[in-house]
Amino acid sequence: MGKSIKDIPKRGRPKTTGRGEGILVRLHLPELARLDDWIAAQEDKPSRPAALRRLANKALAQEHATAATDAAKPTASKRRR
Repeated sequence: MGKSIKDIPKRGRPKTTGRGEGILVRLHLPELARLDDWIAAQEDKPSRPAALRRLANKALAQEHATAATDAAKPTASKRRR
C-alpha cells in the first residue's frame, strides 16, 4: 500500500510570522533616493519594504526611549509666595 496523504511532507514555502497588514506607501523621488542611499549603506542591503520596516522600528524605539527618559526626569517645582 502507498503512503497516505498525512505521511507526505508539505512542499512549498515555509510558514512565515503571519500575513500582517498590508499598507501602501508612496514616496516622491527625493525620498525614494534617500531610502535607496540608506539601503546601499547597510551591510545586508535590505529590500525597500524591509528597509521601511527597519526604519519605522528604529524611529518608534527611539521615540519610546525618549518618552521613558522624559518621564524619569524630575520636574522642577515652583514655589508660590
